[in-house]
Amino acid sequence: MRVDRMTAVGVASDATSGTRGDAVDRESPARLAVATDASAEQEFVAFVERSKATLQHVAYLLTGDRHRAEELVQQTYERVWRSWRRARDGDPLVYARTVLANLRIDTWRRTRREVLTGVDQDGFGDVDRRSGEHEARVHARDAVVRALMQLPVRQRRVVVLRHLLDLPESEVATELGMPVGTVKSTASRALARMRQIIELSEGDQS
Repeated sequence: MRVDRMTAVGVASDATSGTRGDAVDRESPARLAVATDASAEQEFVAFVERSKATLQHVAYLLTGDRHRAEELVQQTYERVWRSWRRARDGDPLVYARTVLANLRIDTWRRTRREVLTGVDQDGFGDVDRRSGEHEARVHARDAVVRALMQLPVRQRRVVVLRHLLDLPESEVATELGMPVGTVKSTASRALARMRQIIELSEGDQS
């Protein structure tokens, strides 16, 4: 997988290299900044190692493709590192999952042309491709994504954060800047609309 320890070090090092110098006085502000950056880099690398499996799984659920998932996770870590001070003050994993979801939502752009192929050449997930189970799961995932793409942006974000990432309603409310009651009502309307879209789609295909 691309997001390994060396990748994490590379992401962090690229962002902090501008503060490092060969001749810096031990007590100077620049010296203290270097020490702080080094500590942050170590924390970030440790976070990557703890979280990469979880984020890879989430990314795969949102893309249906191992390589797309890896790219999405890499982009997520780059964003998280740039806001690492903010991320580590709270729950870095929650922050990273939210960044990942928002990145994925932004790529959909309400387009109906993208479908999830379910291609997984390296065996991501325990699925027997020789059975009809895999095809059924791919079809179901495609139907959900198509329905999501037809929702208004706010409804789409609520559904992804609340139901695909399984974040508590309170965290979704904080992330989207809305009351918990609005999260509940928005999710309810969005899910009802998605069910309607999926039922209509299945009716057209029958």
